[in-house]
Amino acid sequence: MISPLAYIHPEAKIGNNVEIAPFVFIDKNVVIGDNNKIMANVNILYGSRIGNGNTIFPGAVIGAIPQDLKFRGEETTAEIGDNNLIRENVTINRGTAAKGKTIVGSNNLLMEGVHVAHDALIGNGCIVGNSTKMAGEIIIDDNAIISASVLMHQFCRVGGYVMIQGGSRFSKDIPPYIIAGREPIAYCGINIVGLRRRGFSNEMIENIHNAYRIIYQSGLNISEALEEVQKEIPMSPEIEYIISFIKDSSRGIIR
Repeated sequence: MISPLAYIHPEAKIGNNVEIAPFVFIDKNVVIGDNNKIMANVNILYGSRIGNGNTIFPGAVIGAIPQDLKFRGEETTAEIGDNNLIRENVTINRGTAAKGKTIVGSNNLLMEGVHVAHDALIGNGCIVGNSTKMAGEIIIDDNAIISASVLMHQFCRVGGYVMIQGGSRFSKDIPPYIIAGREPIAYCGINIVGLRRRGFSNEMIENIHNAYRIIYQSGLNISEALEEVQKEIPMSPEIEYIISFIKDSSRGIIR
């Protein structure tokens, strides 16, 4: 299962049933779990932690030092969960002193050429399209879909269950359950198809839709709109998520 043409540092820890193709480089201080498939010309560098059942395609680089001039060689990690598909030429940098680690959760698809910068946090069940670039300390919540060639400014957060149009760029947060697109990027309605596919009831979809009508179409400022949502919309974990996401947004949300 391990090609003699691969280099594995003697201090690296490799789990069971791991397939390692020719010309793979695995550095010291690397931990790789069970049932992973690592294709040719992958580099897994110092500080990488990889779970179980992942497939890493040719040319990917995991755990390279951050592209941050403040980095001073501190001990940090790049942590990847289980059952991810990491396609060709994906780069995932390790963390800095800011957070100490970059995290990619489980069951994600990172398509060709995606860049995940230092201290980023990607949740579970996300799809990230070709050549999308994520700057440092971004957060992507679970089940987000980000299309190709999207540019994310540092410190931005993307809510769960969103759909972001290809080629978009943004420097504000994108709240959950919506479609974001156009130029400049803006709210384009809720992600009805995605929510139905994920099993959201018609009643819940309508409540989410009504909440965003108040937030985006009532003419109220954000604080007033959130107060109105709390008065008018039946509370549920989904509505509370919308409210807390927007209240906690330090960069503000797209309009």
